[in-house]
Amino acid sequence: RAAIDLSLGRGGDQVVVKEGDNFKFYGGRTRELEKRTRVKARVIAYALRELIDQSSQVMIMGHENPDVDAMGAALGVYRIAKGRNKDAYIVLSQSNPSIETLMARIRKSGEYEGVFIGKNDAEVRINNKTLLVIVDTYRAKYTEHPELLKHTNQIVVIDHHRRGADFIKEASLTYQEIYASSTSEMVTEIIQYVDSNIKLNPVEGEALYAGIVIDTKGFTFKTGVRTFEAASFLRKQGVDTLSVKQLFQNDLSTFLNISITVGNAEMVWDNIAISVCPPNIKNAQLIAAKAADEILNLSGIKGAFVLCEINNGVAISGRSFGDINVQVILEKLGGGGHQTVAGVQLQNISIEKAKEKLKYAIIEYINEMEKSE
Repeated sequence: RAAIDLSLGRGGDQVVVKEGDNFKFYGGRTRELEKRTRVKARVIAYALRELIDQSSQVMIMGHENPDVDAMGAALGVYRIAKGRNKDAYIVLSQSNPSIETLMARIRKSGEYEGVFIGKNDAEVRINNKTLLVIVDTYRAKYTEHPELLKHTNQIVVIDHHRRGADFIKEASLTYQEIYASSTSEMVTEIIQYVDSNIKLNPVEGEALYAGIVIDTKGFTFKTGVRTFEAASFLRKQGVDTLSVKQLFQNDLSTFLNISITVGNAEMVWDNIAISVCPPNIKNAQLIAAKAADEILNLSGIKGAFVLCEINNGVAISGRSFGDINVQVILEKLGGGGHQTVAGVQLQNISIEKAKEKLKYAIIEYINEMEKSE
């Protein structure tokens, strides 16, 4: 049963074999097609509303080093909780380059004083009647503060990534839709069913819209009818698309480092490129992700991987058009994500060793695909 649930949670286009406590995945070559129904979203929305009403407070937590999608989803859930007259908090230890512009707007609005709390404050506030909502990840170890999951049995997971074997099994409610473009899209849809008269603050609407934009690469990847419907709802809420676009502007230093990284790209297979960020640069993970997107725009490339140095290790960002499943490749290194967008962090390893491991993972993936044809 666990293997079946895992297969369905990964899109239903794969075989999952359980060997003892381990799982092996086969397949995953087909592109994800939209198979969601509004009935499921409505049922989830009603269940979430009931859990919020029964709770003493709501605590929202994304993955470590959250991106715009995680922050947008967190702010959306925060607005739902406040609409139900509940105290709500967002667990965030510190900002990071990918969300700093958004966080600056949040601080400037002056409406979220005391909403964002650190790990220690969260541990003090949480109790067994707290509803803990996890957004944009299904893995406990990747959350902002995994220890919080031990302090309450009221847990909700809202995520759009393909499920792996280490998903949060203790959740009271799990809404995992791999056909959704982003967690922000899922939360936007939930908002409409929880309360049709809800009014988002400007920064909340912009964060949700930005989450959709960043994960769809400007409504290009994984964009279905429901994606545009969510965006339409946010526009009706007053979202300024120009203001959203300004969230993604690069400074000159970042732009130059992205250009250098793109220039460093080398072909390791017929249509797969690998590059490495310059050493000791600021905002390395952000640059790696953006460089991978840019490399994918080059003619003839269907898959791109960019490595960068992080504290005591290496981070890898993978991108593709869907013909190459970057999620399956990076899962071999302990990572995850989507067919077109994935990542992994490797600890206590050099760039050279990480690059070698990545090349072996790519070769292994290609051999598996050739055998299945």
